[in-house]
Amino acid sequence: MTFQELQPKVTEITSNTSLSRDEKLLAVCQFLSDSISYYNWVGFYFANHETKTLHLGSYVGAETDHTVIPFGKGICGQVAISNNNFVVPDVSAQDNYIACSFTVKSEIVVPLFVNGKNIGQIDIDSHVIDPFTEEDERFLEFVNQEIAKLYQDMNNLKV
Repeated sequence: MTFQELQPKVTEITSNTSLSRDEKLLAVCQFLSDSISYYNWVGFYFANHETKTLHLGSYVGAETDHTVIPFGKGICGQVAISNNNFVVPDVSAQDNYIACSFTVKSEIVVPLFVNGKNIGQIDIDSHVIDPFTEEDERFLEFVNQEIAKLYQDMNNLKV
């Protein structure tokens, strides 16, 4: 399936009124992991701007010890500060990388904005070197736009 063909399914998951927000997040992670062969770990981190830390939310893939990440540390922490997508074709070439598993070869992190504020990010690890393209970035930006709708009505976005 193409990314364009996957988009309606993401929207279907996020607009399913019988699921809680956390169930929707987990369902999106599972759907992405099942649908894209090189998406081997898919998860969401959410920002606590007071403590300047990211906190692991729903995810699918190998367990991780990295449930709290300081802003600036690792790829996720850098995205929390830069507010920009970060594609790492080969994690072994990255100085500020937090190793999750020796099987992880590449990573993509795309920030999640609600009302212009970076509240978190989607993080994807791959067991393949350099699989991520600009199409992955655009697709994950779409995913995050759909996820952002789940948080639009929240006044307080604390973790």
